[in-house]
Amino acid sequence: MSIIPCEKNEALIRKIEAFAETLKVEAHKLGSHGLDEQEFYNSGLFRGAIERIRGQFSATMGAKRDFVKHVLNFMEDRKFIKSWEIAGDANRYDYAVELNSGNIAAIELKGCLDGNNTNIFERPAQAKEFIIWSVCTNPGADPRHNVWSGIHTRLSAEIISRAQQVDGVIIWDMVCGTIGRPCPKISIDKSRATEVGPFLLPPPCIYVLPSTIAHPRTNPTPTAQSINSVEFLQALHTCFKGLDEEINFVDFEVSYRGTDTVRKTRIRRSGTVQRESELTAIRRS
Repeated sequence: MSIIPCEKNEALIRKIEAFAETLKVEAHKLGSHGLDEQEFYNSGLFRGAIERIRGQFSATMGAKRDFVKHVLNFMEDRKFIKSWEIAGDANRYDYAVELNSGNIAAIELKGCLDGNNTNIFERPAQAKEFIIWSVCTNPGADPRHNVWSGIHTRLSAEIISRAQQVDGVIIWDMVCGTIGRPCPKISIDKSRATEVGPFLLPPPCIYVLPSTIAHPRTNPTPTAQSINSVEFLQALHTCFKGLDEEINFVDFEVSYRGTDTVRKTRIRRSGTVQRESELTAIRRS
């Protein structure tokens, strides 16, 4: 049982760790800084350069937005959606998609889901559906940790505490199915991959959440809605050759324990519980 079919690439992580160690001890030989080895490491030049690169990778959304643009254009061209547009900086979501029914799905783009940024979202009033889409382009990341951290630790707390309904979560990006993050879906059957612009993509990993907000007194055990009830997720699932047995369903259970609100998160796939938490107190940062 696993919360997501893919897992961290241990061989790649070992190579990353080895290369990082080499870089630390050989960095003073690179470039034209004019410093000897001791001066180089004492100067802060190396640490400053690393932090700058790290910040640039973290801050840039250009490649991620380019990926989403290709996917939404592909869906629009094949009539799985009517149209889409970028929401604009003034909004707390990234894309508005007009579905074939005429309803609007709002999409909020996130990174790897294990950071505090996952907590920052606002469901717009005009949205019939609200989707969180994780684009985690770090091949050294642990997908299973990130999914659980995002859905249980962060999103469930926000949904319950702020009554902000999220209809679904998508875990899918341009690293999926590459050597950096092999995907079992296309390792078994390569015909399930879809060429979208410069990308060759496996079917997405989809998590369907309840259609109501959990509350200890009025709604203590909401279960996941069907994917047919979330039009954008159904369109994505069909467009990119998903199988029904691959869809993940997220249930919540919530109650009071003394002064704490506690919740349990359960993720089901193909009729089997893949992971379930204990009743955990909500702690929001």
